This record gives sequence, structure tokens and C-alpha cells, in this order.
Amino acid sequence: MNLIFMMDQSRSKYFSCLFPAYPRNFPYRRSVRILFRTVHILAAGVLLGGYIFNQPSTMLEPWLWGTVISGLLMLATDIHASLAVIFEVRGMAVIIKTVLLFLAIIFWEKRVLFLMLALVIGVISSHMQKRYRHRLLFFQKQIVSDQRSG
Repeated sequence: MNLIFMMDQSRSKYFSCLFPAYPRNFPYRRSVRILFRTVHILAAGVLLGGYIFNQPSTMLEPWLWGTVISGLLMLATDIHASLAVIFEVRGMAVIIKTVLLFLAIIFWEKRVLFLMLALVIGVISSHMQKRYRHRLLFFQKQIVSDQRSG
């Protein structure tokens, strides 16, 4: 019985670390996220435009890296707050956009279509009302979503 209680307590520690009751914060969080989002939108726009206008891949590689790295940094700030983001509508949008980017690599001739779909999903998921964007799709009773703006 003691062992079960100890396992339950340690699970609770890990669970509360991954899914805190109150999202974690860090200094200048909003400003940092605005910076990452700005770089992400700029890089993604240049990348998509470059593919639309058939620019050489060597010219687009830095923009690709800028898009990927800034997107990962934004996701990292969300995950730092709480892993709950993965189960929110906005987290599902990130997963779908990632799948679309892999499809763009696999089906290279359709890359512009997949990148445009990823852009549209990103715009819609970023600008929908907070109550929808932060809605938990799974585990609503076990975890708390991060309702903050920015």
C-alpha cells in the first residue's frame, strides 16, 4: 500500500510539473513572444513567396531555418508555461502545420499548396477568440489551459 501511495505522489509531482495549476512565467515573456512571432511571420512570408516565385532553394534556406527556429522557440515558450498547450486548439494547429510541412517535403511539387494551408491555419488559429484558441480538446478535467494573451 505504501509503494502505491509513493508512486501516486511521484506521478503527481511529474504531472504538476508538466501541467501546473497556474502557467509558468518568465521576465518579458510577452515581449519575447512578440519578437519570436514577428521573426516567424517575416521568415515564413519570405519563404512562401520564394517558393511561389520559384526562387532557388539556396536563397530560401536561411528563411526556412528562420521559420523553423522561430516556430520552435514560440512553441518552447508555450510548453514552458504548461504542456497543456498541446491539447488546446492552438496546439493541435501547430501539430497540423507540422504535418503539412512534412507533406511539403514528401510531395515537393505541391509544396506551395501545403505551405499556404499551414499559413492559413496559423492565421486562423492565432486570431480566433481566446475561448476557442485555448479550448482544451482532451483532458479538460485533469489539466488547466493557459488563458493568457500573447
